[in-house]
Amino acid sequence: MVQDPSTSPNIAALYSSHHRWLIGWLRGKLGNAFDAADLAHDTFVRLLGKREPQDLREPRAYLVTIAGGLVASHWRRRALEEAWLETLAARPQELVPSTEERLSILQTLEEIAGLLDGLPAQVREVFLLSQLDGLTYPQIAVQLGLSVNVVQKAMTRAVAQCYRALYPSPGPSAGARV
Repeated sequence: MVQDPSTSPNIAALYSSHHRWLIGWLRGKLGNAFDAADLAHDTFVRLLGKREPQDLREPRAYLVTIAGGLVASHWRRRALEEAWLETLAARPQELVPSTEERLSILQTLEEIAGLLDGLPAQVREVFLLSQLDGLTYPQIAVQLGLSVNVVQKAMTRAVAQCYRALYPSPGPSAGARV
């Protein structure tokens, strides 16, 4: 549940003390003021959705941690959009999906990227070659110069990550009766 900003004096103080600095830091990472302002806003929105921070010793480090995750998501989204646009440009005009279909496909790609976030690059690559390109484990092994056993383990890890992201385990008290 999102907190009412008027009941969050710590966040209000954090905002007034560090918002301008955060925009500058983000502008350095992103290269433009508009995206920096958007992600600074998103950083504080995330803070409002969290429990009230207690006496932060390093408020800027805390903000950088949150904003850094948003920057990574921003660049991942940008890379997905560019790859998708390149794919569309290579298709004959009659095979290009409608605007609505393109948006849906891009959102699905973002969800997949989010599910695989945090996995090593090789595990992600194995998963994508299997699921998007339809390659078999032996084909993936040859293409990446791996053993089939390593490909199987990578797939197990990727599928487990997707499962955990889609079906997070309940907290320890979720099954307790009152």
